[in-house]
Amino acid sequence: MQVSRRGLVPPFIAMDVLRAANERELTGSDVIHLELGQPGSSAPEPVLEAARLALTAHYRMQYGVAVDPAEVVVTTGSSAAFQLAFLAAFEPGDRVALAVPGYPAYRNILAALDIEPVLMKVGENVHYQPTAELLAHYGTLDGLIIASPANPTGTMIGAADLMRLAAYCHDRDIRLISDEIYHGITYETTAATVRAFGREMVIINSFSKYFCMTGWRLGWMLVPPDLARSVECLAQNFYISPPALSQFAAIPVFGCRGELDGHVARYRANRDLLIGTLSAAGLTRFAPAEGAFYLYADISSVTRDSEEFCRRLLIETGVAVTPGLDFDPIDGGGWVRFSFAGSTEQVAEAARRLADWLPRLTIDKNKDLEQK
Repeated sequence: MQVSRRGLVPPFIAMDVLRAANERELTGSDVIHLELGQPGSSAPEPVLEAARLALTAHYRMQYGVAVDPAEVVVTTGSSAAFQLAFLAAFEPGDRVALAVPGYPAYRNILAALDIEPVLMKVGENVHYQPTAELLAHYGTLDGLIIASPANPTGTMIGAADLMRLAAYCHDRDIRLISDEIYHGITYETTAATVRAFGREMVIINSFSKYFCMTGWRLGWMLVPPDLARSVECLAQNFYISPPALSQFAAIPVFGCRGELDGHVARYRANRDLLIGTLSAAGLTRFAPAEGAFYLYADISSVTRDSEEFCRRLLIETGVAVTPGLDFDPIDGGGWVRFSFAGSTEQVAEAARRLADWLPRLTIDKNKDLEQK
């Protein structure tokens, strides 16, 4: 499996010294810290280690998968994790496939790093997700990004299909990067982790979604052994470490699953309410919202200009939604994404306004057609 030369940056040696010093302290030996330019308070490494241990326990309990703490890299949010993964795994000019519609930051970060995003158009026929059969049509690839549950579609890749994708990538030396930040927010079935099917893929997750710690800028990666040193050196130079306060705050959140699962139940109720209202108002085609908290809706029956649709909706009703063009530069003009992560009262009021507004939009469209 390829390792990018861009990840072979010199280490921030002070951080290597800090690690050696902390290891010495753990043996009971004394250390006088003169290596870092920071106040003389305790370094966050003990917190980082506690976070790693909590995350390894999380994988054992949630998925029945054994994870070595050495595989865990705690990051400054999942966005930093994507940058570290892309820099460590891919050279300039490498070709990395991703599904469209999909999260726009994937292709934007890849492009900024001079890596070619290979856009795979996915639709109902493949459950809005990449398949091994689909990948075969895109030539030689160096990487594949998947997300299950996905943003904006909310669709998931079942365990059997995930295993086939992992095997396909393994056999062709394609680095598989799995975005699992919406794990825990699923409705009919639980999400499978691709880590169950090997160690050569990169897993990225975050405390922002299921754990409701948006803004704390804390995420994590499971990093294969061949990328571990590259990721470590890149992280030392880019970020040093995630905020210590965020790390402290995250450790007890693994004991809050009752409260967090209550939020997921609310998201499900919001999803069902939104689907019912929009369907009654004439929008009836949606990507299957099996997870995450998004409803990706086809609006092509009323317009193929999703940006104008969203502009008018905000001005005329006060409801803000995202144009499909953000997620799909090919066909996103006929789609929009609704987030149902808020309170049920907010979602219900938004749905009521949409139900009143959509018929007026259809009347306006028919008038325009009559005048042409």
